[in-house]
Amino acid sequence: MNKTVVASPDFERQIEMDFLRATEIAALNTLQWLGKGEKEKADEAASDAIRGMFDLMDISGEVVIGEGIKDKAPGLFKGERVGSWKEGTPRFDIALDPVDGTTNVSKGMPNSVSCIAATQTAADGQPSLQDIPAFYMKKLAYPLKVRQAWMKDPSLPIDIEAPIEEVIDVTARILGKEVRDVVVCVLDRPRNGELIEAVRRKGAALRMIIDGDIAAALAPAMRTSNINLYAGIGGAPEAILSAAGLRCLGGGMRAQIWPKDEEERQSLIASGWGEMLDKQFMSRDLARGESIIFAATGISNSPLLKGVEVEGSVATTHSVLMRARSGTVRFIEAHHNLERKTIHLRSTQAERKV
Repeated sequence: MNKTVVASPDFERQIEMDFLRATEIAALNTLQWLGKGEKEKADEAASDAIRGMFDLMDISGEVVIGEGIKDKAPGLFKGERVGSWKEGTPRFDIALDPVDGTTNVSKGMPNSVSCIAATQTAADGQPSLQDIPAFYMKKLAYPLKVRQAWMKDPSLPIDIEAPIEEVIDVTARILGKEVRDVVVCVLDRPRNGELIEAVRRKGAALRMIIDGDIAAALAPAMRTSNINLYAGIGGAPEAILSAAGLRCLGGGMRAQIWPKDEEERQSLIASGWGEMLDKQFMSRDLARGESIIFAATGISNSPLLKGVEVEGSVATTHSVLMRARSGTVRFIEAHHNLERKTIHLRSTQAERKV
């Protein structure tokens, strides 16, 4: 018989470290596959660790934005229940990507993180993390100063439909930079080819990434990053996680559904999303409310976080933990003694050494 658990009024403050522990052990368990050419194995290892941590948490959680939509990876999927689900435990909607940047991990390259966004389930039953039934979204992410300037003057071309040259010009003006010093990050994909050429013609500083657009979308809002804009077409699930993080950081993002082909467009229309194809979603549309927790741990170095570092018997993880309610952003460096460190895996239902 399940024991009744009574949550405190500010349960987020108590539970947030457990979400962070989940991304930490996911990063640690993934390290064994760094550079091994096995991205599915890396994803499976991270997912196993996260599930194992959730098994120890007294929450009633449901994955509302899961992983594996694009490549059928071995991830945590939409509708999956996590946590103890004991009577009285707080309900959480959860979005996660056990490994954002699986290709990067498989090749031993930079820009991979493990991340989780969680928010207490809304009393009105409306989704607090908006599931978008599409593969891709067109995105534009920008710093707090740019968002504040647009709020004062909505005529500014901070807009997905605006030419990127105009977005760069206004960003340079707001940040007090020369155009050549505005750093624009873009996912290196053929679908972003025209955007990449436009940034080059404009003379801004282009930074291209192979994979891992959550860290890149958050980077413009991070004081520790030199990236000023993130633009281009990337994953739709990743857009929701990025929006949750940006809600905590204060930066802004616009995103628009980008059907990958006519078949997907017609499928979206048939499922009632036709009127939403032209809508520009803002961060608050994708991640609603103030009850948002965002945790991420670096696997390999990214604009957001350093990756896992191992020296002798000590592994060092670098993480960020954020809350929208308070606006607090914590950077956490943890040193794990590998001779004593154990993690709880779902697959074994037991603790084992890293």
